[in-house]
Amino acid sequence: MVELLDRLTSMEGIRPTALESVKLLRANHSCPRTPVLYEPSIVIVAQGRKRGYLGGQTFTYDAHNYLVLTVPLPFECETQIGKDGPLLGLTIRVDLAVLSELVMQMEPRTRTTHIDGREPSVSATPLDAMLVDATIRLLESLSTPGDAKILGPQIVREIIYRVLCGKRGGALQALLVMGGTRAQILHILHRIHSDYAHSLDVAALAGEAGMSVSALHHHFKEVTATSPLRYLKTIRLHKARMLMVQEGVGAAIAAERVGYESPSQFSREFKRLFGAPPVDEADRVRAMLGTTRTLTALVG
Repeated sequence: MVELLDRLTSMEGIRPTALESVKLLRANHSCPRTPVLYEPSIVIVAQGRKRGYLGGQTFTYDAHNYLVLTVPLPFECETQIGKDGPLLGLTIRVDLAVLSELVMQMEPRTRTTHIDGREPSVSATPLDAMLVDATIRLLESLSTPGDAKILGPQIVREIIYRVLCGKRGGALQALLVMGGTRAQILHILHRIHSDYAHSLDVAALAGEAGMSVSALHHHFKEVTATSPLRYLKTIRLHKARMLMVQEGVGAAIAAERVGYESPSQFSREFKRLFGAPPVDEADRVRAMLGTTRTLTALVG
């Protein structure tokens, strides 16, 4: 896996592949705690180590443990490289259509029979030999355009299936059968992600979810480890950073496009989150990526 990733990622940063759902990761230097935004995905690290921080929770994903996220989640992440060389890994976006089809095809005895609605939104899980084998074959397919087109999607399906059969299978299945408060919170998360540039009122969101404001705060924090307003603010700032990196727009335009009315407030909150002014942070990310190609998610 390390040899294949090293060959496929000649430059540092996050690289798209021939498969829209798969991205490759490479970091040549250790990086301190930095805000990142992950979409629902499976993250496999072949070399090096990442440590994530969400609320009071800490999770490590490395050559022995993969990461599964079931909701769009901003958190902080640090990257550690060792004597062996750069951090190398890949992310696989969880496609709900593929997930649904796999669950329906699975025999009842292979499914998780007890699905706990309180499953954590993110956790690290030990890698097993079958998941490693499938990941190696996926990387091998990405070396050849024809193989990537024909074989790649099938191997991605296999990887999602292997995760479904593992310790985090219940968390993935829960995405399809969510009911009650967790389903309502997932609806609010999708609402924020689709309408972040518009004015969103917590009381209105609570009404949309059929909850009181205090109940929304409580259940929202159970899933995301933060409040609805802080989550919205973080999403806006991440989206603004992506706009500056992808489209080269200035801070004022990015601020307006993500819903800020005050450029000065945007700059203050941006620096508070990322530790640098907007222009400096955009330059840092461009340097890290080594490209101006579209970036769909800045994954730590």
